[in-house]
Amino acid sequence: MFNIDEELKKLPDKPGVYIMKNENGEVIYVGKAISLKKRVRQYFQSSRNNTLKVRTMVKNISEFEYIIVDNEVEALILEANLIKKHKPKYNVLLRDDKQYPYIKITTNEKYSRVIKTRKILKDGAKYFGPYPSGYAVNDTLDIIRTLYPIRTCKLKLDGTKVINRPCLNYYIGRCLAPCQGNVDENKYMEMIDEIIMFLNGREEKLVEVIENKMEEAAKNLDFENAAKYRDQINSLRVILEKQKIVSTNNLTDQDIIGMARGVENICIQVFFIRNGKIMGREHFFISNVENTERAEILSSFIKQFYLGTAYVPKEIFIEEDFEDIDVVSKWLSEKRGSRVSIRIPKRGEKSRLMEMVRKNAIDTLNQYDQSVIIRKREEEEPLEELARVMDLDEVPFRIEAFDISNIQGVEPVGSMVVFEKGVPKKSDYRRFKIKTVIGPDDYASMEEVIKRRFRRGLEEKELIKENNIKVKGFSVFPDLIMIDGGKGQVNVVERILFQMNIEIPVCGLVKDEHHNTRGIIYKNKEISLEKNSTTFRFITRIQDEAHRFAISYHRSLRSKKIFKSVLDDIKGIGDKRKKALLKTFGSIEGIKKASMEELKDVEGMNKTAAEEVYNFFRKGS
Repeated sequence: MFNIDEELKKLPDKPGVYIMKNENGEVIYVGKAISLKKRVRQYFQSSRNNTLKVRTMVKNISEFEYIIVDNEVEALILEANLIKKHKPKYNVLLRDDKQYPYIKITTNEKYSRVIKTRKILKDGAKYFGPYPSGYAVNDTLDIIRTLYPIRTCKLKLDGTKVINRPCLNYYIGRCLAPCQGNVDENKYMEMIDEIIMFLNGREEKLVEVIENKMEEAAKNLDFENAAKYRDQINSLRVILEKQKIVSTNNLTDQDIIGMARGVENICIQVFFIRNGKIMGREHFFISNVENTERAEILSSFIKQFYLGTAYVPKEIFIEEDFEDIDVVSKWLSEKRGSRVSIRIPKRGEKSRLMEMVRKNAIDTLNQYDQSVIIRKREEEEPLEELARVMDLDEVPFRIEAFDISNIQGVEPVGSMVVFEKGVPKKSDYRRFKIKTVIGPDDYASMEEVIKRRFRRGLEEKELIKENNIKVKGFSVFPDLIMIDGGKGQVNVVERILFQMNIEIPVCGLVKDEHHNTRGIIYKNKEISLEKNSTTFRFITRIQDEAHRFAISYHRSLRSKKIFKSVLDDIKGIGDKRKKALLKTFGSIEGIKKASMEELKDVEGMNKTAAEEVYNFFRKGS
C-alpha cells in the first residue's frame, strides 16, 4: 500500500520529474521541478492557494513516483516526452501529434533525388523544412520537377546494375535518365545546387543564375536552351509573387505564435517565416485548459510542439512571458546547435505581425467552436435526455450494452459494446464465448457474461490497488448498463451486481409484439419513448451495435466449426491443402462433388490425400 505521507518524507532535494497516478495506476499528471522535495510537497499542503484544477487533481492522486535528472533542461525534455507518451488528464495537451514533412535531397547517393520524408536521419543527406503540410511539400516538389529533370526512381546508380531501358519520365522530358550512364555527373550536380539554392529561399539569386545561363545560351545561338531558361525564370517569378514578404531587413528564420481563447477551447496559430517570407502556417487546438493560465498553456505548447519538430528557428515570437522561458530557450538552443531567442514584440513590424497571427487564431477558433457546438449537441443531448427520462442522478459518461446471440443454443455468445460521451469506444468492446450453458438459455447466458465481466473487473482493481500494476481491460466500470432484453434479463443482472456489492443502474429494452423496441425498463417500470425522440434513436443505435457485434462473433464461430468439422477430420488434410481445395472448388459442396482426378490435380494434393477426401464424403452413401 502506497503511503503518501511517508513517501513525501523520502523526496530528494534534487531536480527531476514527478508522475502522479490515480487508484487505477493511470498517469494523471506529469511535472518538473528544480527541487522535487519542495515542489511535490506543495500539492499536499494547504490547498487554499491552489486552483480548482489542482485541487481536483490532488483528490485523485493515489500515488506518485519521480525520476531524478542532472539539470532543469533534462527535466524539461523528460517532462515533455512523458506528457506525449501518457497524455495525462490534468496536463495541458497538444491535440496535434503529427510528424511534419520535410524535403530531402539525397546528396549521400550518386545522382541525388529530391523527395518528401517525415523522418530525419543522420545519413549525409540534406533536409529542408519542416513544412506546414504534405500539400506544401507536394506543391514545392512539383515546381522543382517542372524546373529540373531530375530522377525520382529508387535505383542504385553505382554501376553494379545495367538498366536496359529508361522509364516513361525520360520520354516525356521529366528525367535525363542517368540510369543509362550518359549523364554528366557535374552537370547533374549543377541542377541539385540550384535546387538547394531555391529551397534555401534564395529565389532571387537563383533567377540571376538562370538569367546568366539564358544570356550565355542566346549568345551561342542555342535558342532551344535559352527558351527553356526563360520559362524557368517566368515560373520562379510567379512563385516569388505568391510569397508574402514580411521583412526585407531581417532574413532570420522565425516562428510567430499567437493564441485565441474561447469558453472551452484554445487555438494556437503558428506562422513560419523563412528568409523574410511567410512560407506557411498551422493551427493547433489545446485541451485540458480549464482554470489554466495563458502563460502555462503557452509554455506547454512550445515544449510539446518543438519536441516533435526537427527544425528550430533562430527566433520565436510570443505574446507574453512564462515562468521557465530561460530553460526552454536553453533547451531549444541546444537542439538547434546555436542560440534561439524567445521574444515578446512590443511595437513595430513584429507587433503588427503578431496581431495578424492572433486574428487568424480567433477566426480559426470561431469556425472550430461552431463545429464543436453542433457535434456536442449531437453527442450530449441524447445522454442528457436519457438521464432525464430515467431520472438518473447524473448524466452517464460510460454506457456498457450487453447482448446474447445463439441459434437454438448452438455456439451461444455474448457481446459487450461501450459508448463514452455518446460515441462508440471500440477499443473496449469485448466478446464472450458462453462456457457453462447448454441449450438456448438467454438468462443463464447473460448471468455468465455479467459475472465474468465484473469478476474480472474486481480482480483487476485489486491488482492495481495491491501490486501497483497497471491493468487495462475491465477495471473501468460503467455509469449505466443496458441489456438487450426485458424485465427478466434486467432482474438477472441486478441480482448478480447485488451479490458482488456493485451499484450500477441497469436498464433493459422493451419490445412490442413485432419484436421492435418500444421503450426502456428501469426499476421495474416501463418508460415509453417517442420514436422520433433523440433518446429512442440513441438507444436503438446502441442496441443495433451490440446486436451486430454479437452476431458477427456468432457467425465467425459457426463458420469455423463447420469448416473444422468437415475438413479437419480427414486424414492427411492440413491447413495448406484445405485452402487449396476451397480455392479450387469454391465450397465444401464443390469438394464433395469432385472426382478423384480433379482432387488429385489440386496443388499440394497427391493420390493418397485425394483418396482420403474422396472416400470421406462417400461414407455410407
